[in-house]
Amino acid sequence: MPAAVGVGVGLGALVVFAVWAGAFAWYMVVAVAVAIAMWEVLTRLREHSFFMPRTLLIVLGQAMLWVSWPLGAPGLVAVYVVAVLALMFGRLFHNGRHRPPINYLRDMSVGLFVLTWIPLFATFAAMLSRVETPFASGAASIVAFMLCVVASDTGGYVAGVMFGSHPMAPAVSPKKSWEGFIGSVIFGVATGALSVKLLLHHDAWVGGLMGLGLVFCATLGDLVESQFKRELGIKDMSQILPGHGGLMDRLDGMLPSAMVTWVAVNFLANFHGF
Repeated sequence: MPAAVGVGVGLGALVVFAVWAGAFAWYMVVAVAVAIAMWEVLTRLREHSFFMPRTLLIVLGQAMLWVSWPLGAPGLVAVYVVAVLALMFGRLFHNGRHRPPINYLRDMSVGLFVLTWIPLFATFAAMLSRVETPFASGAASIVAFMLCVVASDTGGYVAGVMFGSHPMAPAVSPKKSWEGFIGSVIFGVATGALSVKLLLHHDAWVGGLMGLGLVFCATLGDLVESQFKRELGIKDMSQILPGHGGLMDRLDGMLPSAMVTWVAVNFLANFHGF
């Protein structure tokens, strides 16, 4: 338990420092997180006989992230397409022109899933630091995002422990309950409304919708990783974080939530008079 608390405090301090230090520091933290998370997931897949060109995919993931620094979302999409093509053709001809690839569709589908799940979604978290408006900085957007994530997790945990009795998806994640989900919704929506009102200086109802979307995505992200680990027969992605498992075990719900937050913040910035 002390190790788990220490790791949690350390990660929190790192995030706070990166937000304070500016956009480039935040990008660096996200880039390191993406590399570690991809290494964890791809290593687990390789252990179960999936063909995963780990180095290539990690490099492509970094390219997706860093091209968004100067080019934003259009650059991200362009490099994502290049990454998909590289994966498709690289796997197709891995055994040469005269030998057909084995399990091509399986490995291709999983490779695309990893590229989408980790570097694509994580890049939206990085790009939050670049959303500058007359009334709110990129740092404010990141803080709003992190507060909503923490509130959703806290609400889900408290309500689940105190009232949880109706499993949400017992075949996928037996411990996740509808009561916990309702707790996540209440905490997430309330925090979203307050964050958008106080940090981004916009209507609270917009923040409530953002919080609701974030909770849905975070919950689905948790369920997706639970099923992923269930199919591989593993408990954690790795043991890199004492008391927490792998880094990906902490990022599962946060990654898709980042996309929702980025879309919401850009909507506010571009269409609602920021």
